[in-house]
Amino acid sequence: MLNEDSGIATADGYVVEVPVRWSDMDVYQHINHARMVTLLEEARIPWLFLDGRPTAPLRDGCLVADLHVRYQAQLRHSEGPLKVTMYVERLRAVDVTVGYEVRAAGAAPDSKPAVVARTQLVAFDVDAQRVTRLTPEQKEYLGSFRRDADGAGSAR
Repeated sequence: MLNEDSGIATADGYVVEVPVRWSDMDVYQHINHARMVTLLEEARIPWLFLDGRPTAPLRDGCLVADLHVRYQAQLRHSEGPLKVTMYVERLRAVDVTVGYEVRAAGAAPDSKPAVVARTQLVAFDVDAQRVTRLTPEQKEYLGSFRRDADGAGSAR
C-alpha cells in the first residue's frame, strides 16, 4: 500500500523532496549517475503510484522505455534533500513522457535546475506481455500536469 503523499501539485508540476543518502555519492562526492536515476524513480512514486490516484494501477504494469539525464551543475550529498519538479512533456494513448527538474535544497523554484531529465513510461499488461492503453481517468490526471510550449504549467 502506498498512501503517504509527500509532494505538492504546483503550477509548474508535481514537486517532491527526495532525501540523498551517503551511499548516493561517487568518489568525487557528487551524486552518482545510477543513484540519480533511482532518485528520479523515488520522486515519481508519490506522484503516480499512490493509492487513490488514477495512475496507481500503473504500478502493476509500467515500463521505462526511454530515459535521458542531463547534468547542468554539480549536486552533492550536502545539498539534499533534492527538490524534484515533475511534469508531463508528452501524453499519448499508451505512454507518457515525464520531465524532471532537479534542484538542490534551498534553490529558488525558478533557478536553473542542476539536472534535467525525461522518462518515457509505457502502460503494460504483464500477464498478456503487451502494451495497454491509458484509461481516460489516467490521461485526465496526467494531462493536468502538462506544460505548455513556453514551460508554463496548466491549472490544477
